[in-house]
Amino acid sequence: QVHLVESGGGLVQPGGSLRLSCAASGSILRFNFMRWYRQAPGKERELVAGISSVYNTQYSDFVKGRFTISGDNAKNSVSLQMNSLKPEDTAVYYCFAAFPKMNYWGQGIQVTVSS
Repeated sequence: QVHLVESGGGLVQPGGSLRLSCAASGSILRFNFMRWYRQAPGKERELVAGISSVYNTQYSDFVKGRFTISGDNAKNSVSLQMNSLKPEDTAVYYCFAAFPKMNYWGQGIQVTVSS
């Protein structure tokens, strides 16, 4: 059984930074791609950023230039460096991992941007 463990969330002031991390345990296979999604209260879950096993990256327009995703395929881990945070970035952030035969979600981690 694969488990995704997220860390690094919390409360930060507007303009501040946070770094989210996600590590997958329990798999001997390497991920095909990993992504970060987020869901704000009353809104649908949306894609934030993703990275493939060969480190191609993708970003949603609302985080381009502010967030950076990085990964380690050998360790089945991914991080999201979030800079210049805005109140509208407040959400629960979810890690998603696609392995050759199964996909997995993390439990979610709260990010709150507020003064």
